[in-house]
Amino acid sequence: MLERNYLSPGRSAAIGENGMAATSHPLATLAAIDILRAGGNAMDAALAAVAVQCVVEPAMTGIGGDYFAIVAPQGKAPRSFNGSGWSPAGISADALRASGLTSIPEDSPHAVTIPGAVDAWCQLSASYGTMDLARLLQPAIALAENGYRVTGRVALDWGRYAARVRKLPSAAAHYLPNNMAPRTGDLFRSPALAETLRAIGSKGRDAFYRGPVAEELVATLNALGGTHQLDDFESFAGLHTQPISAKFRGHDVLECPPNGQGLAALIIARILDGFDLSDAAVSEADRIHILAEASKAAYKVRDLLIADPAHMTRSVEELLSDHFIAGLRAPIRLDTALPESTWDGPIHRDTVYLTVVDKDRNCVSLINSVFASFGSGIYAPKSGVLLQNRGSGFSLRAGHPNELAPRKRPLHTIIPGMLMKDGVPVMPFGVMGGQFQAVGHGHFLTHVLDRGYDPQHANEAPRSFAFGGTLTLEPGFGDAVRADLEGRGHNTAWAAEPIGGCQAIYIDNARGVLIGGSDHRKDGMALGY
Repeated sequence: MLERNYLSPGRSAAIGENGMAATSHPLATLAAIDILRAGGNAMDAALAAVAVQCVVEPAMTGIGGDYFAIVAPQGKAPRSFNGSGWSPAGISADALRASGLTSIPEDSPHAVTIPGAVDAWCQLSASYGTMDLARLLQPAIALAENGYRVTGRVALDWGRYAARVRKLPSAAAHYLPNNMAPRTGDLFRSPALAETLRAIGSKGRDAFYRGPVAEELVATLNALGGTHQLDDFESFAGLHTQPISAKFRGHDVLECPPNGQGLAALIIARILDGFDLSDAAVSEADRIHILAEASKAAYKVRDLLIADPAHMTRSVEELLSDHFIAGLRAPIRLDTALPESTWDGPIHRDTVYLTVVDKDRNCVSLINSVFASFGSGIYAPKSGVLLQNRGSGFSLRAGHPNELAPRKRPLHTIIPGMLMKDGVPVMPFGVMGGQFQAVGHGHFLTHVLDRGYDPQHANEAPRSFAFGGTLTLEPGFGDAVRADLEGRGHNTAWAAEPIGGCQAIYIDNARGVLIGGSDHRKDGMALGY
C-alpha cells in the first residue's frame, strides 16, 4: 500500500491487531469496540453497532428497515443473509394500476414492506453470536432513552430531508421538536424506541412481529390505506443464503445474491477486469470513463433482469458468464461515451454500512437501511418505529421481473461486500449511497487493488457516478478532467452533495495487522486496538 502524503488533508488509516470496527457514526464504532474488548465476537459487536445506528442516524436506518449481511466465520466458508422484507399478501399491482398509479409513491403505505432488520438481528445472533441480545442492545437503549448529541452529517441530512417527516403529525411531533430539525450538538431522545429495543432484547423477534408493536404498525398502515395484516408480520422470516462471486485482479469478490444489486457490482467488476486501470496505464479521465461505461452496461442489465430470484428470467451464472460479460465489454471505447438507458425507479441515497473483524478473524459485513431519507415518513409513536419505503422499488410495469406482487421481495440497492484471496477473507467492505452502491464497489476495489491505496486513502479519493444520463463528478477531479470527459461525449455535472460513503477493513494476514478506513463524507470512524 502507498504511504500517505502527510502534507495533504486527510486521515491516517486505522491500525489494530486484536479487533477493529468501521462504521459511519462514532458512537456505533465505540459500541462495537466495547463489545470486542468485553469478549464478544465480530457478530456481537456488529449487532451492537447497528442497533446504535438505528437510534442515532434516523434518516438513514432504523428497526423499521431491512438488513443484508455477509459473514465469514473463522475457518469456515462465508455465508450471506437476506433480511429484506416482503410485500403484504393483500397488495395488488392491478389494483394500484387501476387507481391510476404508474409507480409506487415513496411516502405511500403501499411502499412499506415488512421490515426485515429485527428478524435478521435475532437469527444472526443465534447463528453466530456469543452474547445475549439484551446485552448487545444496551448501548442503543441507553442512547434512545437518555439522549444523544446529534453529529454534523446527521444534522445536515435531518434538515435537508425534514419534509419527509413533516407530512404526518406523529412523525413531525417526534422528529421535528419545536417544528425544527435538530442542529449539530442538540440532544435528541427516542424513549418509545428504547422500550421497543428493550422488549426485543428480552423477547426476541416476537416482540416486533407479534403483539403490541406489530398491532400498532398494522393499524397505522391500515389507517393510511395499506393492506398489511398481522400475518404478514408473523409469517415473515429472513433467509440464510450463499454468496455469489466473481474474479477481480486475482481475488474473489463476494456479494449477496438477488434480490439485491450485488450482481450488478459483480458485472461491473468483471467488465473492469478486462482493462488495466493502474496509474501507469491510464489517466484519471480514462479511469472515470471506463467505470462509467461499465456502470451503464451493468445497470441496464440490473434494471431489466434483477429481481426476487423466484421471478428472474436469467440465472446469475449466465449473467456472469464469459460470453455475456464479453458482450457487455466489447462496445466500450476509450474515446466515446455510449448512450445510457433511463432509470424510472426511485432515487435512493440513505443507508448505513459497517464492518467488524475480531481477534480470531471472524468477519462481518452488513448494511441496514430504511431506503429513502426517513423511509416512508410513516411513524408509529407508541413503538417509536419509523417504517421503510422499500416497496417503492417495485415496478408497476406488467410482466416486469420486479413487478409488485403479494409476498414478494423488491429489487434492493443495499449490498455488503467481501474480498477473498485464495479462500481467505482479506477485506470486508461496503459503500452506502443507494443506486451508487454497485458502482461504488467497483470504484473502491480498483483504488485498492489497481492503485495500491489503503482503505482510508481509497475512501478519500473523489468519486464519479454515471446515472440517469449524467456523469456526476465530485469537485476534487478538477476542471481539466471534466473537460476531457465532456470531449468524449459525457454530459457532466459537479456533485451537489457527497457521493456515497464507505467503510472497510483490510486484513494483512501475513503480518497479523488490521487496516481500516471510514469515509470522510460521514461522521464515522474506524478504530482498532
